[in-house]
Amino acid sequence: MAHRTVGHRAGLPDDPRANVTAPTPECPVEIALAALHGRWTTLVVRELLRGDLSYSELRAALPMLSDKVLSDRLAQLAEAGVVERDRRPGWPPRVRYALTPSGLRLGPVLQALWDWGAEAAAGGSGAESRRVAGSPR
Repeated sequence: MAHRTVGHRAGLPDDPRANVTAPTPECPVEIALAALHGRWTTLVVRELLRGDLSYSELRAALPMLSDKVLSDRLAQLAEAGVVERDRRPGWPPRVRYALTPSGLRLGPVLQALWDWGAEAAAGGSGAESRRVAGSPR
């Protein structure tokens, strides 16, 4: 059996869901972008890639992030199946946040986004250098 990408250009999956004329909620790319949507989301995921953390540890790691936004991002990531909240009994109750197996798989995705952005910022083969000759700027 041939690999899924054999005979296809990079970034163009061999999947019928890729042959749409408009974004759909079932599109895997749209699902990934929705999970990472919102300012600070990627930084919350980055911190959790380092290991399970409490709310206060996340706040300390991202001191410019407001409590409201952190709470919103954690809820959004939990709803997307990226983060799980582990509440431990006792007083005071202890809560830890951890990436799910699905969330852990975002590590290489964030690394790829970082690499692309760093290359583009350095004037490499990012967005500007990929423009088709003669296309409007």
